[in-house]
Amino acid sequence: MTTSSAANRLGGALRTVAAKTAYGTGAAAALAGTVAGYGLWERNQFGLRHETLPLLPPGSVPVRVLHLSDIHMVPGQELKRRWLHSLADLRPDLVVNTGDNLSHRQAVPYLIEALAPLMAFPGVFVPGSNCYYAPRLKNPLRYLKGPSGTPKNHPSFELPWREMHRAFGAAGWLNLTNKAISVPFPGLRLDFSGVDDPHLGRDRFAGWPRGSSTSAQAPHLRIALAHAPYQRVLDYLADAGADLILAGHTHGGQVCVPGYGAVVSNCDLPTWRARGLSVWEHDGHQVPLNVSAGIGTSRFAPFRIACRPEAVLITLMPRS
Repeated sequence: MTTSSAANRLGGALRTVAAKTAYGTGAAAALAGTVAGYGLWERNQFGLRHETLPLLPPGSVPVRVLHLSDIHMVPGQELKRRWLHSLADLRPDLVVNTGDNLSHRQAVPYLIEALAPLMAFPGVFVPGSNCYYAPRLKNPLRYLKGPSGTPKNHPSFELPWREMHRAFGAAGWLNLTNKAISVPFPGLRLDFSGVDDPHLGRDRFAGWPRGSSTSAQAPHLRIALAHAPYQRVLDYLADAGADLILAGHTHGGQVCVPGYGAVVSNCDLPTWRARGLSVWEHDGHQVPLNVSAGIGTSRFAPFRIACRPEAVLITLMPRS
C-alpha cells in the first residue's frame, strides 16, 4: 500500500467519525430542543385533581376545599390568570393556599387580580420561600443534587410579601403563619394550624385553637398546613393529632420520568409522595397527606415534563 493511499484511507475514516459525531451532536441537540419545547407547553396545561376523604363526623354536611399551591406568578401570565379565574366556578366552601405565590417583584397586582374571584370565598394561607424571596438564576442541574437553597434575609431578593398578605387579609383570608385558628361551618368547626415555611427553617408549631373546656366534644376536624413537607414537620403534625395535612413545594418533581415519576422532591420527602394523596405514619399515628404538584414554576425554569400543573378539590365527607 502506498503512503498516499494509506493517508487517503485514514482521512476518509476521520471524516466518517467526524460526520457521525456531528450527526450525534445534532440529534442530541434536536432532542433537547424538542423536550424543552414540550416542557414549555406542558407548564400551561392546567388541571384539577379531585379527592374525596371521609373525615368529618357522622351527619356532617360535606365541605369542599380547594387547595392551591406554588402559583409563582409573573406579570403577563394570561393563561394562568384565566385558569385561576375559572376555578371560582367550582364555588368551594374554603380555599387553602400553601404558599410560593410569587416569582417576580412586580407580580403582586397580577396575583391578586388572578385570585380575585376566589377571594370571594373563605380562605386560609401559609407562606413559602417564594413569597418572601425571589428565585435566582442558577444551574438547573443543582436541583438534582438536593433541596434548593434560598437567599435568606437578603434585601435585594426580598419580595413584597407584606403587600400580598395585606391583600389576602383584606379579602378575609386568614393568615396561619405559625398560628392556629378555628373556622366555623354549619354544624362543624374546622381547627387549622399552620407553620411558616420549613424550607427556611421558620416553622413553629402553635398547637391547635383553644376554646372552651368542652370544645373537643363538639364536631370538629384538625387540618394542618405547611408549604414544604419536610419529614420532621409531618412527624410533629401527625403526633399532634392532625386529621389532614396539606402542603406543596415539590412541584410534583417538575421534571418526571414517565412510568417512574419524580426524580427529586426538593426536600426530604420520598419522591413517590411528591404529588398526590397518601397516608403519613409516625409513632402509630396515621394522617392523610395531600401534596399539590403546584400551579407554576420558577421564572428561571419555566417548564414541566410529565408533571402537569394542578389545583386540588378535596371533598370532605362524613364518616360512615
